[in-house]
Amino acid sequence: MADGQIDWDAIRVVARQVLERGEPLVLTEEMRALLLRTAREVAITDEETAAALHNESTARTLLEEIWRRIVGGSWRLSRAQNQAYDLRDTGDLDGARQVMRDVLAVEPVPFYREQAEIGLKKLTGLVEVRATGQLRPSLNDRPQLTALFQRVQQGHVLELTDEVRALLRRMAPTTAISDNETEEALKSPTDATALMEKILSRLRDGQRRFVRAMYRMTSLRDAGDVDGARQQMRDVLAVEVVPQYRKMAEEQLWGLDSPPPQP
Repeated sequence: MADGQIDWDAIRVVARQVLERGEPLVLTEEMRALLLRTAREVAITDEETAAALHNESTARTLLEEIWRRIVGGSWRLSRAQNQAYDLRDTGDLDGARQVMRDVLAVEPVPFYREQAEIGLKKLTGLVEVRATGQLRPSLNDRPQLTALFQRVQQGHVLELTDEVRALLRRMAPTTAISDNETEEALKSPTDATALMEKILSRLRDGQRRFVRAMYRMTSLRDAGDVDGARQQMRDVLAVEVVPQYRKMAEEQLWGLDSPPPQP
């Protein structure tokens, strides 16, 4: 689990069979080993597990608790991450960090705790980027660019260090800004700040545009209006310049135009 990877596929299959379909839980040696391993991964002690494995009834209760922790932790972490990202992007890094601390205050599963701790560490790094203007190689480009822009909005002059120039050179092409325009902007802090704002604005607007179109497309598709659903993605492609969102719209349009899978 140190590399952030974990495999709950086997316990997921058992949970569906036993908890959803009502199939019996047969305590084979393989099943006992699976329950013991997974119980450890969700912070249930070996003593509790051993007691539960005495019979199939208590083993089923153990399975329910294991699955409850897996599903509940996943929901809690995903919800917190989404909230934290929204707060981060609006400049409320303290609020974003508190969201992750709230997860850590209640989450028992080590895997989810580890992910929350990583998120909290990254947010703390962004606080330092905003406070100092010094970039961190371990952090992603877009959040750092946002933190730098927030720093400028707080009244600080953008310092055009080599790292900041490199960041802007990496980010500009992701929003279809040419190399020539980027290099011209990098000649002064004022122009570089305007470039930064343009990059972030295109990313923000593109994301909102695509998400709105996805909601409309899904509703129309589910209502049987496939032509209307296609038009939502065509409307995105008519105005969108950000390559990432153009590609996503093209993929959705391709999916609508593809024949349905054969039964």
